[in-house]
Amino acid sequence: MTKEVTLLSLFEALRGKLSLEWVCGSEQAESPLRESGEEPPNQAWVGNLNLIHPNRIQIIGRPEAIYLADLSTILYRDALQQLFTAKPAAILIANQLEIDADLLTQATKNATPILRSPLADNELLYELHYHLTNALAEHQAVHGVFMEVMGLGVLITGGAGIGKSELALELIARGHRLIADDMAEFARIAPDILDGSCPPVLSEFLEVRGLGVINIRAIFGDASIKHNKYLRLIIHLERMNREALANMDRLRGSYSMRRILTVEVPQITIPVAPGRSLATLVEVAVRNHLLRLKGYDASEEFARRQQRRIESAP
Repeated sequence: MTKEVTLLSLFEALRGKLSLEWVCGSEQAESPLRESGEEPPNQAWVGNLNLIHPNRIQIIGRPEAIYLADLSTILYRDALQQLFTAKPAAILIANQLEIDADLLTQATKNATPILRSPLADNELLYELHYHLTNALAEHQAVHGVFMEVMGLGVLITGGAGIGKSELALELIARGHRLIADDMAEFARIAPDILDGSCPPVLSEFLEVRGLGVINIRAIFGDASIKHNKYLRLIIHLERMNREALANMDRLRGSYSMRRILTVEVPQITIPVAPGRSLATLVEVAVRNHLLRLKGYDASEEFARRQQRRIESAP
């Protein structure tokens, strides 16, 4: 699903950073930026003034202001008509530029909000694009513990009571960092990138059976917590009977792919059994996955060695 973002929520989030001010149209502040069927799917959310391929938020900086000022009266009015016919969500004036009376009149007539900032248009474009990419991305909540292990975003999944939080606690004690316990929120910010974070109410807390809810930051310090991370690997914990263990590929292990928000994420299934050091297994799984990303596969090398041994046998 996607979160609803309104002009007001955008204004509140970036007002201080971008020194935004309302010029007109504040009564439209609650209108959502995303309207079903309103714009073609390839329409940009924000960009410099474009009358041919209009943006949802049209930025007018110095170059655009100079261009409009050089137009004849007829061409200027035609440009304004094109601008407002496209029904932009808002017009953002950069560099604290003066606002033309005709532009203000048409904005009021068409109920189009105008915002203004002292920042340059390129700065506004960068900050707004970054914010909207994350705010308007598809989101999905996934049950599990999300951590940074050796610099890699790792989601630990498994059935209730299998030991996910205890494993996370041991990994934290070894210097790895917690992002989210119990539930992680993932946003698809690019075709193949999932950015994971923690719901605000759960941030910094870990629930461990027998200990209850503990504050990881208070116990282990600021370095034990991370706000977000790209998801690169899923470690799935599973209790297996003898038959399932016997059917597991002992050479290549249990590798598969899991789809989250249409993104394929590598998954490693680790059998849970008494006496197994799951924290060590997770660390080794991450190290091995990093080697695989670099093109090294231990199982393939082992198979090649065996083949060479067979071929060289008398």
